[in-house]
Amino acid sequence: MAIVVEVAQHAPENVMDDPGEIGRFHDRCSPLMRALLDALAAAPDRPRPFPEIEDQLGWPHRRIASVLGGVARLRQLEFGGRRPYRFLDARRSCSGRWEMWMDDRQARALRAAQRTERTEAGRE
Repeated sequence: MAIVVEVAQHAPENVMDDPGEIGRFHDRCSPLMRALLDALAAAPDRPRPFPEIEDQLGWPHRRIASVLGGVARLRQLEFGGRRPYRFLDARRSCSGRWEMWMDDRQARALRAAQRTERTEAGRE
């Protein structure tokens, strides 16, 4: 299944894979975007439709679209449009809706960035 997802994903050229870049993105994004990244990292390699992720977070439906819109400028200006998560469009997903996920490598990079952030916060 992971091979099919890899081939069918939306705009794979925009996906971040460098752990340092993923950590920097996490550091620069909003608290809502961090919450979304945390939810994606909690279930790596598992594409899920937006409403399922929003339910997990206790968010109203369509909040993800708003959060992604809010981070668009940051992605374009500081990261060349790259993102630390992946998409399947509605035509290619099992649910018939847009789905998103982090792969295992991205999730590990995010968790490492969080550990570093906690360690640095403890030293202040």
